[in-house]
Amino acid sequence: MIRSIITGTGHYLPKKIIKSDYFLKYSFYDQKGLKIKKSNQEIINKFKKITEIEERRYVHKGLLNSDIATIAAKKALIHSKIYKEKIDYIISAHNYGDIHPLSYQSDLMPSIASRVKNKLKINNHKCRPYDMIFGCTGWIEGMILADQLIRSKYAKNILITSSETLSKVIDPHDQNAMIFSDGAGAAVLSAVDTTTKEEENYGILYFDSQCNTNEEFHYLTNGPSLNPNYTKSLLNIRMNGRRIYEYALNEVPKMLKNILDHVNLHLNDIKKILIHQANAKMDYAIFKRLLKLYNYSSIDKGLYKKLMPMTIQKFGNSSVATVPTLLDLILKGEMPNHNIQPGDTILMASLGAGMNINGMIYRFPYFKL
Repeated sequence: MIRSIITGTGHYLPKKIIKSDYFLKYSFYDQKGLKIKKSNQEIINKFKKITEIEERRYVHKGLLNSDIATIAAKKALIHSKIYKEKIDYIISAHNYGDIHPLSYQSDLMPSIASRVKNKLKINNHKCRPYDMIFGCTGWIEGMILADQLIRSKYAKNILITSSETLSKVIDPHDQNAMIFSDGAGAAVLSAVDTTTKEEENYGILYFDSQCNTNEEFHYLTNGPSLNPNYTKSLLNIRMNGRRIYEYALNEVPKMLKNILDHVNLHLNDIKKILIHQANAKMDYAIFKRLLKLYNYSSIDKGLYKKLMPMTIQKFGNSSVATVPTLLDLILKGEMPNHNIQPGDTILMASLGAGMNINGMIYRFPYFKL
C-alpha cells in the first residue's frame, strides 16, 4: 500500500513586527461608513482581549507572495533531502497571488506555483504547478490533493506551499485589519510503498472537507473600504466575524470528531491539534465544543495549552500559512513546551472563505524513509 509521508517542512516569518500601537494612527469606520467614535486605544484593547493578538508580521516593501513561498519551499526541500528535480507537482495555496506594488491588484498570471517553480530553478518539465484557492483552508486542501495524487501513483514527491501577504489587501479603516498577517509555510509529501501491516498505519490516515456557499458565501469576501473616501485599494478583505464564529462552532467540531471516528480513534489518542490561527477566542471555543462531543465532564484549561499550541498571539492570522508554520515550528523545536515524536498522531484543521472547512489526521512514522 502506498502511504503519503511528510518528509520535510519549512516556513518563513517576516522580520517586520507590527505591535498594537501601530494602529493608534488609524481611522476606523463602521459598516455604515461612519467614523467610529470610540478611541483607538479602546478599540485596540477590546480587539486584543478577544483575539489575544499582540503582534503580527508584515513583509518588507518589494517582497512578494511568491518570494516568501519560495523561501519556505527551499527550507522544506532542504529538510526533506529530496532533490528539487524529483518534485512531480508543486501545489501553492494562497488567495490573492502577488499583489502589484503600484496598482495593489492581484497578479495571478502566471500562477504562484509556476513562479515558485521558476524561482526554485526547477528544470524538470514534468513538474506540474497547481494553485490552490480554497480560503484559509488551502494548505490542508493542498495536502489532501497531494495525498490523492500519490496514492493514485501519479506522483512520488509533491511540494505544497502556503503563503499570503495580507498586509497588502487589508482596509486600514476596518478593525479587522488588526487580525491579518503575512507568512509562508511548506511541506514535502512523499510516497512510501509499505512492506508491513504496521507501516500502513502511518502518514495521512484520513481527511475530510466541506463547502457551504448559501448564506455562508457572504461571510468572508472582498469589497471596497469602509471609508468611502479611501481609494488606494478598490478590493479589501471584508469579514463578518460573528457569522464566521457561529459557523465554525457548529461545523468544525463535528467534522473533527467524524474524522477520528472514521479511523476508530478517540481524542485521547491525539498528541496535538493544529488548528488554523484565526482568532484565539474562536479556536478555544471550537476546542471546548469538541471536548463536549466526547462527554468531558469538566473542561480543564490546561488541556488548551497541552493539546492545542497557539501562535496567533505573536504572529497573527496569516491565512493558509498558519497551520504549516505551526507544524514546522514544533518539528524544529521552536515551540516551547511542545514536541512531536515518531508514532505521535496529530489532527490538523482549518476554516476559510467559501465557507470551506477541512481536517486531516496524520501519524508520524517510526521507520526511516
